[in-house]
Amino acid sequence: MTVPVAIIIAGAFIAGAIFYTSGKSNTVAPNPTAENNKKEEAVKIPPVTAKDHILGNPNAPIVLVEYSDTECPFCKNFNTTIKQVMDQYGKDGKVALVYRHFPLDSIHSKARREAAGAECANELGGNDKFWAYIDRIFEITPSNNNLDPAKVGEIGKYIGLDQKAFETCLDSDKYVAHIEEDFQGGLKAGVTGTPSTFAIIKKTGEQTMIPGAQPFATIKAFIDSALAK
Repeated sequence: MTVPVAIIIAGAFIAGAIFYTSGKSNTVAPNPTAENNKKEEAVKIPPVTAKDHILGNPNAPIVLVEYSDTECPFCKNFNTTIKQVMDQYGKDGKVALVYRHFPLDSIHSKARREAAGAECANELGGNDKFWAYIDRIFEITPSNNNLDPAKVGEIGKYIGLDQKAFETCLDSDKYVAHIEEDFQGGLKAGVTGTPSTFAIIKKTGEQTMIPGAQPFATIKAFIDSALAK
């Protein structure tokens, strides 16, 4: 990254990226200042493939890959921000968004089933229904593992799917491996909490981690700087 872009990102991250951690630790994520000083090569997520859920132009110059947990309150807030980003940059093909599952089992035991619901929505209705499901669950969940499990099944009908087929899929184990694959890929890339977003600059192949629920202004500054390179 150029020095101006790095300064913008570092300043924003130091200002306060807060997010939950996964696994056995109950501590916060590593210090953003220290993380930002790591070499760029250390940031490496699994490549985006046809198995991923992509919103926008797959050939966009910037691809944001978000690791998220549907019961995370910061993810709920960040979903509004990321929709704003896509409204401004996705419609003209400048930015694409990839969603990957990162359920924090130690504090959000319901998140994996909710993640399965997103995959079932995709199976029964395609990519558009996947994103409709994600938006809806963030709309209705109180977060922090407080969503009534019955409400998850009702989302299928709300977004226009056959509710019985959706609930049958939801209660199966067919997407356990896929969700775990997303989770493990995030762990290997250094994700310790949600939301964690990686910005991939297609032209250079560079990846930058954007930790926490950063405000729209911070994401916008990064995108504008990257597009200007």
